Amino acid sequence: MTNQSTTQPSVLITGASTGIGAVYAERFARRGHDLVLVARDRAKLEQLAGHLRQQHGVAVDVLAADLTQADDLAAVETRLRDDARIGILINNAGIAQSGSFTEQTADSVERLIALNVTALTRLASAVTPRLVQSGEGSIVNISSVVGLAPEFMMSVYGATKAYVLFLSQGMSLELASKGIYVQAVLPAGTYTEIWQRAGIDISSASKMMEVGELVDAALVGFDRRELVTIPPLQNAARWDALDTARQTLLADIKQDEAAARYKSA
Repeated sequence: MTNQSTTQPSVLITGASTGIGAVYAERFARRGHDLVLVARDRAKLEQLAGHLRQQHGVAVDVLAADLTQADDLAAVETRLRDDARIGILINNAGIAQSGSFTEQTADSVERLIALNVTALTRLASAVTPRLVQSGEGSIVNISSVVGLAPEFMMSVYGATKAYVLFLSQGMSLELASKGIYVQAVLPAGTYTEIWQRAGIDISSASKMMEVGELVDAALVGFDRRELVTIPPLQNAARWDALDTARQTLLADIKQDEAAARYKSA
């Protein structure tokens, strides 16, 4: 396959060594995009990079980084700021967490937020000014349906994913007029290594989605320029109704006066 990198932007993908990130890497390589792959495991990244170079004739750079570590995060930020070829950021790196809110340690909570919230936000922030200057570019933030469902009892993880959805929506409102497309992708349960790494046993869990099906669906949404893509949501009108209800609620807020129900004991 010929290298089309002269006409197509490079894609930087975090969490690229396995799972969702690795499939995104394969799909964009198949489309002829050069890649910058970011993850902690350099050996896995090098193996994937070699395969993609050979199969698709694209250039693939490997950037081994633990995004919870300040120096590593700064190095990826610098690459996003300085490399004018990168026009698409796939903000995929993330971790889940086992145990209830009372069982989680301060360190585990801090690490979860550092990766799922802080690193994702800083990488988006690093690339955005350059994309705005060029008047084009895309940022894909991987959220989760857990961010819509406190009932799933994954309080901190769900809160980080609700943040990612909110951030994506806010970024889109600010950046769409400047030529920047921001997509939030909300998977449900997907067969990846995230569960094993979090110590969560899925052997008796309900059937989940294969990662290839998830990414292919997300890319359909990407090509359609959807703002929020929820591959497992069977009835798209449900999301529209939720968003409409939210806007109706906002219209009913009267900033300078408490509601009547709060004016008597």
